[in-house]
Amino acid sequence: MENSYFVSWGTLAFINAGIAQGKNRSGLNWFLLSLLIGPIATVSLVILEKKRDSE
Repeated sequence: MENSYFVSWGTLAFINAGIAQGKNRSGLNWFLLSLLIGPIATVSLVILEKKRDSE
């Protein structure tokens, strides 16, 4: 049971990295942040607007 908790948390971190890249944000930074705060990072990503490309 305990192993499934870590697998789920890691999967959520990968999903958050994908969402972050889709919003033009650093996937690696959000992956690492997600490992620390998990679902809070997911909610933050959903609320944040897409980052504009700097020209």
